[in-house]
Amino acid sequence: MHAITVPSPGGADALVYTHLPDVAPGHGEVLIEVAAAGVNRADISQREGLYPPPPGASPLPGMEVSGIIRSLGPGVRDWAVGDRVCALLPGGGYASLAVATAGQLLPVPDSLDLVEAAGLPEAIATVWSNVFLTAGLRAGETLLVHGGSSGIGTIAIQLARAFGCLVAVTAGSPAKLSACEQLGAEILIDYRRSDFADELSAATDDRGVDVILDSIGGAYLDRNLRSLAPRGRLVNIANLSGETGTLDFGLVMRRWLSIHGSTLRARPAAEKDEIISSVRENVWPLVMTGQVMPVIDSRFALADAGRAHQRLESSEHIGKLLLLPQVNPV
Repeated sequence: MHAITVPSPGGADALVYTHLPDVAPGHGEVLIEVAAAGVNRADISQREGLYPPPPGASPLPGMEVSGIIRSLGPGVRDWAVGDRVCALLPGGGYASLAVATAGQLLPVPDSLDLVEAAGLPEAIATVWSNVFLTAGLRAGETLLVHGGSSGIGTIAIQLARAFGCLVAVTAGSPAKLSACEQLGAEILIDYRRSDFADELSAATDDRGVDVILDSIGGAYLDRNLRSLAPRGRLVNIANLSGETGTLDFGLVMRRWLSIHGSTLRARPAAEKDEIISSVRENVWPLVMTGQVMPVIDSRFALADAGRAHQRLESSEHIGKLLLLPQVNPV
């Protein structure tokens, strides 16, 4: 099979296109002929040697794919060879063949392009598990999404709007804010030109927002807490700023605030199975009807994974980046 390996940590040129022996599914797993693999910032961290895959996972980067099931491992009963699927993976997505746990598969409807479906599993599982299951966002509440034009951000906007919520976003250019507005965001903040905490205070009559989905981390901590309404919930899914931040406990207590932190990849397989099951029940009907769709920035050949990483690191993208292992995907 074709694959991308990382023989030693480094920059985008550390990604090496090569051939490896075909993988095979074990108990409770399926083998997928990959149509596309999603590119995520966690892949960059792995390439840099900062985010190793969980024990027992494939050493190859790649945490989500779409494609066709080519074979079933022992114990798999709810899927069939030939099914169109997308999958959450602990690793191994940057390849022409990938092994996935049957419990972390989602069916790709005929109405959705199979390649584009690779842009859904990681973002939807992240947003659903953090914003809805953990933070409990409800209809009528307001969600702030930092990086609204990112792959995760574009899904968060669509899901929050579908469930009857007001959405505020931060982004770094008029084009990105325009893309967020087209998806349904109503409070649009260019973080390069103004302070998001001040903008939110003005937009909400000093009330603040109910839930914040944040990947910036420490550099935004104080302003995030000041931007939350009473009983507001902050969910941190990354610390791209690399800073620790300072926590005002008095503010947290006076306003009954909650702070949550999580990663998806390192969760036990059983927990990820539960998340995907909940996604299939509560979110996938919206995908089936086209209410929630992947926003695709660009596609790259698998051999050009380094170029894809460079574009992601540039932060110029809007939506997801995909890698295609074959010239003419199924």
